[in-house]
Amino acid sequence: MALHFVDDAAASAGPGDVVALTGSEAHHAASVRRVRAGEAVTLTDGRGAWLEGAVVSADPKRVEIRIDARDERSVPARRVLLAQALAKGDRDELAVQAATELGIDGIVPWQAARSVSRWQGPKADKGRARWQSIVREAAKQAHRAWIPEVEAVVPTAELAARTGATCVVLDPWTDAALTSAELPAGDLILVVGPEGGIAPEEIERLTAGGAIRARLGDSVLRTSTAGPAALAVLNARLGRW
Repeated sequence: MALHFVDDAAASAGPGDVVALTGSEAHHAASVRRVRAGEAVTLTDGRGAWLEGAVVSADPKRVEIRIDARDERSVPARRVLLAQALAKGDRDELAVQAATELGIDGIVPWQAARSVSRWQGPKADKGRARWQSIVREAAKQAHRAWIPEVEAVVPTAELAARTGATCVVLDPWTDAALTSAELPAGDLILVVGPEGGIAPEEIERLTAGGAIRARLGDSVLRTSTAGPAALAVLNARLGRW
């Protein structure tokens, strides 16, 4: 399998061009992944450009790749986003990483009522940047041409008032299974609660805003696994897999 890297130069490069990886990408390619001259690699700008080429030279400070082919890959016609509640430890980060590898199209950090972690002031910017870094690396690992965007953290009221997509609240206490629940047309947002679950008043507010509730099997999943598991179900139901 060709190794995959992200570089802004991929946005305008084409067959015959030489793209130079520098900085952290060059170090990762040459020192961590140990690419060598002649090795096949793929490149993207994270916004749909997909390049195939071969390494010309490899150095920890500069890796040059000659491009052989270029393609443009579009986003899915029907997007699926993840509204992940902030959680303690690294459980929310594990959810974001796995969801990115499984093909999530966007991440919405959610400040739920029962979230132990609180993103306020400078911590909100730091947390968003941390999640975006996780998303970038997971997208590279999964060889994705589009890197999902991590949006600014939102409270429940803002999530419930969101338009343009239908929220699917993962609720283990509802009777509707995600495998057979009727899904409205258009984009979907998977809503995953924190360790203590989604508060009743939050479920009421979300459903009042048009959200639907769905469960995953008969067990109660951790906040780190519920979103990725639900995304796998939707990938199959929507024909993405």
